[in-house]
Amino acid sequence: MKIDGPFYATLGGAAAEAKRLAAIGYDGVYTLEGSWDPFLPLALASEHAPSLDIATGIAVAFPRNPSHIAYQAWDLQTFSKGKFMLGIGSQIKAHIEKRFGLEFDPPASRMREYIQAVKAFFDCWQNGSKLDFQGKFYRHTLMTPMFNPGPNPYGPPPIMLGALGPKMTEVAGEVADGLIVHPFNSALPAVRRGLDKAGRSIDDFLLQVNAIVITGESEEEYRAAENSVKGLLGFYASTPAYRPPMEAVGLGELQPKLNALSKEGKWDQLGDYIDDEFLDAFCVRGEPGDIAAKLKARYGEYADRLAIYAPYAASDAMWTGIVASLKS
Repeated sequence: MKIDGPFYATLGGAAAEAKRLAAIGYDGVYTLEGSWDPFLPLALASEHAPSLDIATGIAVAFPRNPSHIAYQAWDLQTFSKGKFMLGIGSQIKAHIEKRFGLEFDPPASRMREYIQAVKAFFDCWQNGSKLDFQGKFYRHTLMTPMFNPGPNPYGPPPIMLGALGPKMTEVAGEVADGLIVHPFNSALPAVRRGLDKAGRSIDDFLLQVNAIVITGESEEEYRAAENSVKGLLGFYASTPAYRPPMEAVGLGELQPKLNALSKEGKWDQLGDYIDDEFLDAFCVRGEPGDIAAKLKARYGEYADRLAIYAPYAASDAMWTGIVASLKS
């Protein structure tokens, strides 16, 4: 099991942050698409910390044409010498329609075709196949020598799909190379359905499990970490798409309350509704010395890669010890 760390870095700080994460002992880093581009900092990470695997985790797919994302992935795979993983996701309907001004529905069918289209570009460039992808949502039928980068010496990068609901998770098993497992997700049944549909084996499929961790070296640090995560979980839980996994653990009735608060702009109050039961359902928490064992017990049987999700400040020494224990 490889251990990945969150790469919260803009271009200006990417080199130093990559060196820091490599020194902690992470095997790879992943970017999140928030208020800056998820691809550009990874180029600097690869240059200044070449031991690290690099990944988008995730880049929002639908606003980018499959051809655009295929070129970006090809370049990063070449530059990193085969250490890049293309992690993509759909985002939610409101953002695709209102922030990006694009169509969203039907997301699972659209994503299936999106991944197939990207792989059609990869196949064309790597194997010399004719580009002839004609689907309902995407159509790509022209590739001239001027625009063909040719075979990648490291092979095409794997495509990892970030999915939450059963339909999208099934799409990952059917057409992607792996699944980025959201902390709210119970993925394996839907993944296996998709793999069976495509005649594929779980042995050829990657599971990168995202684990929200709450810990700290003092009571003050622990409470700060807990409050940060409560705010994060309150934000997630306010979104209707996250209600099914909440219902699976008996917390579904909370979702409409948090959604109403979000519509009133009361974002700072969402974390107040996240109690210990909620934290235990979707997080791993405890003292630093106990975290590695708890992560292994919860995810070790399933995860090919374990991605630590910890949106708060903590010492590098603490994380170095946790990562070393995970690898031992």
